[in-house]
Amino acid sequence: MSNYADFIGIFGVFLIIVAYIMMQIDHMDPKGVMFSLLNTIGAIFILISLIYDWNLASFVMEIIWFMLSLYGTINAYVKSKSVCR
Repeated sequence: MSNYADFIGIFGVFLIIVAYIMMQIDHMDPKGVMFSLLNTIGAIFILISLIYDWNLASFVMEIIWFMLSLYGTINAYVKSKSVCR
C-alpha cells in the first residue's frame, strides 16, 4: 500500500504546486475558488497518504493547510455567488 500512498501524496503535492505556479504567473486569482479548491484537494490527498506513512509534523501542517484552504474555498464561493446576484 505504501506505493499507492506515495502516489496519492505526490499527486496532492502536485495540485498544490500547480496552484502556486498558476498564481505566481498571474493565471489564477489567489482569492478565487479554484486556487483554494486545488489547495484543499491537495491537502486531502497528502493527509490520505499520511495515514499509511505517518509523520506527525506533516500531519499537523496538512490539517492546518486543509482548514485554511477550505475556509478560502468557502469564502471565495460565497463572494462569487454574491457578485453574481
